[in-house]
Amino acid sequence: MNTSLPTSQSNESCAWQNCLWAEREEKTLASYAMHSRDSAGRRYAEPLHRYRSPYQRDRDRVLHSAAFRRLSGKMQVFTGDMGDYHRTRLTHTHEVATIARTIARVLHLNEDLVEALALLHDIGHPPFGHSGEEALDECLSAHGGFSHNAFAMVLAEELETRYTPYPGLNLTREVLAGQDYRITHGEEGGALPPLLEVQLVDLCDSITYTAHDVDDALTLGLLRIEQLSGLELVRRALHWNSGPVGGDATARRKALVHSLIDVQVADVIDRSQSILEPLRGLDGLAVRQLGTTLDLSPPLASEKEQLSHFLFENVYRHPQLITIRERAKQRVRDLFDALVAQPQRLPPRFIDRAHSVGVPSSAAHYIAGMTDRFCDTVYNTIVESGHWQAPDWQ
Repeated sequence: MNTSLPTSQSNESCAWQNCLWAEREEKTLASYAMHSRDSAGRRYAEPLHRYRSPYQRDRDRVLHSAAFRRLSGKMQVFTGDMGDYHRTRLTHTHEVATIARTIARVLHLNEDLVEALALLHDIGHPPFGHSGEEALDECLSAHGGFSHNAFAMVLAEELETRYTPYPGLNLTREVLAGQDYRITHGEEGGALPPLLEVQLVDLCDSITYTAHDVDDALTLGLLRIEQLSGLELVRRALHWNSGPVGGDATARRKALVHSLIDVQVADVIDRSQSILEPLRGLDGLAVRQLGTTLDLSPPLASEKEQLSHFLFENVYRHPQLITIRERAKQRVRDLFDALVAQPQRLPPRFIDRAHSVGVPSSAAHYIAGMTDRFCDTVYNTIVESGHWQAPDWQ
């Protein structure tokens, strides 16, 4: 890769020493944060921008992608059959980004990198949440399976298109490596821990969905606060806010969810500060070589695990939810079978893609990019009626 940097002082490019973001990062970031000046660059070399750091540009590219916009139509846990209050993949993603940026700012980590990682982390989710993913994984069992984390890389590097002659979003190597970590989670023996920013986003994802699944389950009537009150983390959260809380159920629910997040964020910050304070002056690589990791304190981690297990047994396996999920899985499987049997029904770009990755993978990638509603529409027309013309824009 050409790593030489342009020296132009125009608004479009600069050597990093003269870029406005470099001065800001030098003043605000800790030594062990990932500084943009140290980025390994992109697969396709690009000049640096004068006032937008490489990670700001990554964030914007993800934000403006079609795949990101489609997250607004993809369920998180609960489907549209159960109302419209609950989270979508898009609202969950923004909530992860918000919490991660809060912690990154306190710890003096790179907020732009954190936000780019957060916005990208769920971009590969197919329709119907984990039900859709399980169905596609079964459909591709003879072809390597399906993972939303791996599909996010396919979107970022192949399927999303910009105005450039090369495919993909051309994100920095650090952002791609962060997403790759979500696929492998350090399976390679002896691998260093990922960047602190990567660890933080992974941690905030878990903090976010646990608290907000509680919120959605309470709102939908799948749970009552009284059922949760025996859990240690919930008891801690209920006593976290010493201020007055309204007596009605809605106010109590909102206060609980706020405190569930706040108590965990405070714990991460306190523990991380005690870990990182002695490491001031070390760069990011040195900190990784020491095996430094960010996490909840052991007591909070244990309490959170208890809550997660409770949600798995009482919410994710709720009979009402299982019925809806099984119906969604069957729709995805049937649609996949129909497209594989008649690949001419795929849109032109996915017909072309089938020549390089095979019909099953191309059909799965097409389905994975759909929103819940569009998947239902295509299913109704192609499977139930047998007559359908794929739109060019897909």
